[in-house]
Amino acid sequence: MNIIAKQSNKFVDPDVTADGKARAHVTLQALKTLWLNTGTLCNLTCENCYIESSPKNDRLVYLTRDEVAGYLDEIRDLALPVEEVGITGGEPFMNPDICAILQDCLSAGHRVIVLTNAMRPMMKCADGLIDLNERFPGELTLRVSIDHHDRHLHEQERGKRSWAPMVKGLQWLSANGFQLHVAGRTLWGDTDHDLRIGYAELFEDLGISIDANDPAEFVVFPEMDGSHEVPEITTECWDILGVDPQSPMCANSRMIVKRKGAPSPEVVACTLLPYEPEFAYGSTLAESFRPIALNHPHCARFCVLGGGSCSG
Repeated sequence: MNIIAKQSNKFVDPDVTADGKARAHVTLQALKTLWLNTGTLCNLTCENCYIESSPKNDRLVYLTRDEVAGYLDEIRDLALPVEEVGITGGEPFMNPDICAILQDCLSAGHRVIVLTNAMRPMMKCADGLIDLNERFPGELTLRVSIDHHDRHLHEQERGKRSWAPMVKGLQWLSANGFQLHVAGRTLWGDTDHDLRIGYAELFEDLGISIDANDPAEFVVFPEMDGSHEVPEITTECWDILGVDPQSPMCANSRMIVKRKGAPSPEVVACTLLPYEPEFAYGSTLAESFRPIALNHPHCARFCVLGGGSCSG
């Protein structure tokens, strides 16, 4: 990827940094969250989408219900401690199997969080969502992306006429009793404090019961701007930065993707690295249970320095 090329000689050797120090690795402690990328197709083309989702990007194709079922079976057969299944894309509700996938994950006893823009694709699944929410109360969460509490800035990122349909979907979810979270961005340089004040005012104006001061109900994601270099993470950095080496996502999660033209899905290290072959670990969950080298700018920028996590 171009983002790596911009980092000079950094992020090349999985074991050694550019200045010759031992690169940090993260060991899987327990698989608590399994992410499913249901495909990169999306109804929007956002300006700064890390996965480049769009109405035309099908580099990651739709996961099918049967393919997901195979991983649910592996979780059961290996008695893996998976608590939560995260659904991401693209826009997950464009996948024709999405409601069946949600039903199977919930029926298997897992909490489910779906990352969505809450626009028309989601609303086309309204009846199915209401049914699932009634059958599995409190187990299904919808996390809606609102890039900024200011309509103009949100639409600057997501495109004209993207605000009103999102608000309509958000209010529909709230009115129908769904467990609802929101994800915001730091793209415009606001402080965390100012963002939470702004979103709190927005939620109040819209009549949405979300606590903007709760880091789970309202999560603020650090940016992943590839134009700025970041330091590589060495084994010494954990103590220097005061960061727990078990805090990055890859210590407790993996993601399933299916590449266009591939015969079957595969397991990758995390939600941020769906395309890089060096972060792919075979077709089964068991094959992925190996230490992950923090050998990508996103590892430093988002997880270690940014403290970000996609989990609910």
